Amino acid sequence: MRNFTTARLENSGPGGSATASASASAARTTKIKPNATVKIENADINKDGGTIGGTNAAGSAVGTTGNSVSGIVVKEDASKIFADSVQTSGAYISREENLKREEEAALLKFVCLSNDGVDEHMVWLIGLKNIFARQLPNMPKEYIVRLVMDRNHKSVMVIRRNQVVGGITYRPYVSQKFGEIAFCAITADEQVKGYGTRLMNHLKQHARDVDGLTHFLTYADNNAVGYFTKQGFTKEIHLEKDRWQGYIKDYDGGILMECKIDPKLPYTDLSSMIRRQRQARYLLLNHCGFKYAIDEKIRELSNCHIVYPGLDLQKKEAGVPKRPIKVEEIPGLKEAGWTPDQWGFSRYRALNSADGISNQKHLTAFMRSLLKSMHDHVDAWPFKEPVDSRDVPDYYEIIKDPVDLKTMSKRVESEQYYITFEMFVADVRRMFVNARTYNAPETIYYKCATRLESHFQSRLQSGLQSANKIQP
Repeated sequence: MRNFTTARLENSGPGGSATASASASAARTTKIKPNATVKIENADINKDGGTIGGTNAAGSAVGTTGNSVSGIVVKEDASKIFADSVQTSGAYISREENLKREEEAALLKFVCLSNDGVDEHMVWLIGLKNIFARQLPNMPKEYIVRLVMDRNHKSVMVIRRNQVVGGITYRPYVSQKFGEIAFCAITADEQVKGYGTRLMNHLKQHARDVDGLTHFLTYADNNAVGYFTKQGFTKEIHLEKDRWQGYIKDYDGGILMECKIDPKLPYTDLSSMIRRQRQARYLLLNHCGFKYAIDEKIRELSNCHIVYPGLDLQKKEAGVPKRPIKVEEIPGLKEAGWTPDQWGFSRYRALNSADGISNQKHLTAFMRSLLKSMHDHVDAWPFKEPVDSRDVPDYYEIIKDPVDLKTMSKRVESEQYYITFEMFVADVRRMFVNARTYNAPETIYYKCATRLESHFQSRLQSGLQSANKIQP
């Protein structure tokens, strides 16, 4: 079950309300039918003192009807709402530091609680539940109660004068080191004050320092993507699939988004860090006398001034490297803070694992069969060998990245050049592009390229349908 809303929240940037994905592990696969329409009502005063205006209304729960995610109805143009990131703006810093001062003065506090049976905590959780119900009128109240009161879920809440202002409910999967955001909302009359971003920063810091999480995942519809992007979420999922698959559920029409929690960032003190950086930048740009002192301080605190030697990428024929370069051998990478558990290395390691080697064998066999199919085609004769510069003197002046069937065959047989199937397909397509770039449309070479490319596309599609282990 997924539901998202960015009304009022996105109207101001960091403050407001938004809902993210509700947890959907195997333990809770009950589907909730979404309402067919979203009703926009007149202003309504809720129990938390918030006003839900007629200009927006929270979206209904996500189902499979129409293969789309029902979201928020807003009058503002989404492109304007999400046009600029405000996370390092002066307004952002001002709001963050104001809230931080209120925290230090004990006028405001952020707490992370679950259903532990403590009376005061239960009152706060009920208050948060009421905010979610008010801000998400089309989300079934029973579903909200079930998740907020579920002891597998946690809620990070903003408490002001002992009243709940808003919160985020999430489920931490500690063994997998990731969490899934279920709901996020700020009561209506406390929006446009920076609570939304401050709340997300507290969530990240708590999830990292207490739960030991490294990532957050959530499903978003088009209306919510901008908000989550501002909070550091991305549509590119770098988290290994075996860490989250089976724990959260896929939903048609929803966009899965990921946020990697930085292991070092002081999330609850970001405004101070940004202010100090701007002060240093001001000194550097406007007071040249301080430049030397700043450079010395940078050298003292970091190693960014050190220049490491480059890689010795010696290649054999057809551009095949003489030996594979291991990630950990790249000079300066470890010194810069790289660790083996990062995404790029996990892909590389998977390729060199037992499963990865098996998949590489399947990949090589598939590429070999495609090359043979093209080589045996009647229109392959112009592409079987590299172009001879003695016959075509200006060819290599026009075509800067030449490739042919013989060169690709050597690269395939090396089992080192084509690390991914995309690299092989890119080489094949470049061969046809080169032919059409150099030759005029009425020439036999141009026509051969078009016919052979059509043959390749046909064999590629049929091969992919039957080869489950090969991913294009």
